[in-house]
Amino acid sequence: MVAWTSLLLPALASAALVFVASSVLHMVIRWHNPSYKKLPNEDAVRDAIRAGSAGPGQYTLPHSIDPKQASDPAMIRKFEDGPVGVLWLRAAGRTRLGPFLGSWFVYSLVVGLLVAYVARIALPAGTHYITVFRLTGAVAWIAYAWHGPADSIWKGKPWSVTLREMVDGFIYGCLTAGAFGWLWPH
Repeated sequence: MVAWTSLLLPALASAALVFVASSVLHMVIRWHNPSYKKLPNEDAVRDAIRAGSAGPGQYTLPHSIDPKQASDPAMIRKFEDGPVGVLWLRAAGRTRLGPFLGSWFVYSLVVGLLVAYVARIALPAGTHYITVFRLTGAVAWIAYAWHGPADSIWKGKPWSVTLREMVDGFIYGCLTAGAFGWLWPH
């Protein structure tokens, strides 16, 4: 079995590659910009949310947590009238990218370590590059991308957004696979 210490470098390299690639996709190419739409009455919506004193969290609207409540005619009417959705709110204040970027790097490192865990169990030292690439790429793609379809199914996230995120995940998976294939112990 491959030693853990020999997998730290590929995990770290993959996290660094993913970090750089995601920065290019989001800040240089900006191909996710079409994923975000502006409400035509944004100021009125912001005023309404602020007036309700909603803090950071995940909200549903209309809010119904009980099947009996969901079958109430008034609640049925709310669903029919719309809007129906999920809303995520962060704490008020200026967005500071540093904590997000730090958390993203740590997340990418954790993904790399999980990929290392699976590869360590499945592959011996000296495994050919393409075999390492296929296994680690699949595991990384699952980690980076396959939560998205559930969000589209259950939360109404547009499929176009999910598909963009899955392409991102595929790119990150390939970079992770390349790092592991290149640095796999012989």
